[in-house]
Amino acid sequence: MRLKERAMRWVFLASACVCVAAVLLICVYLFMTGLPFFSKVNIFDFLSGTAWKPLQDIFGILPMIVGSIYVTAGAILLGGPVGILGGIYIARFCPKSILKFLQPMIALMAGIPSVVYGFFGIRTLVPFVRNVFGGYGFSILTASILLAVMILPTIIQLTYSSVKAVPENYFEGSLALGATEERSVFRAVLPAAKSGIMAAVVLGIGRVIGETMAVVMVVGNQARLTTDILKGIRTLTSNIVTEMGYAADLHRESLIATGVVLFVFILMINLLFSVLNRRVES
Repeated sequence: MRLKERAMRWVFLASACVCVAAVLLICVYLFMTGLPFFSKVNIFDFLSGTAWKPLQDIFGILPMIVGSIYVTAGAILLGGPVGILGGIYIARFCPKSILKFLQPMIALMAGIPSVVYGFFGIRTLVPFVRNVFGGYGFSILTASILLAVMILPTIIQLTYSSVKAVPENYFEGSLALGATEERSVFRAVLPAAKSGIMAAVVLGIGRVIGETMAVVMVVGNQARLTTDILKGIRTLTSNIVTEMGYAADLHRESLIATGVVLFVFILMINLLFSVLNRRVES
């Protein structure tokens, strides 16, 4: 028995090392191939430039950074509350007869390929936005709605797990003090599940920022600065996937550098979450 336990410990350790090594290799490759670009192009011009003209050696990714922020914020504002409330519903209020059908459907949503969501966006959301709000339909709003739908399974499932992990005596103690079921859930159970719900939102943000195919199909792919949510923009990921197929030399290096910026962006979000999570727990 002890030999079996030791063997499994080594198996788990090896698995963890493989995961860490894979992440480190990706980081090393990304920075080794992306950082040399900044010896040829000023990093501040790259980050703050508003013009993207690679054929003229003009590389400014500010429109793509702003576009990514717009789409991410829109998706979280639309999908975050719905996902959190949906997770609370299936964890505490959903009848079992409905739950046995609802959970598999949510899990199925998580397994739908991005390109299928993209086709749904082109065929359904683009005409809807064009007819109801105006514009061409390929816009920030369309991408935000589509991504909000895509992150729902992640946020719902993690919120559900976080709420179910709270000890039942929190809920029962609140009921014993005279609170209603709804008040007990939102005032006693929910605060105890804060860290898990925050993790769900952060993972949703990571999904939005890293999403490429569905965004490319509905966002318009126009590298410009705009405050109109009915106009098309370009995100960091869509910029990379759109031009990587034919890019060469400095142009290709600029796209890899864009990937470095995206990586740092996601890293900063994760660090911010860690800080906020520590404050919540303290």
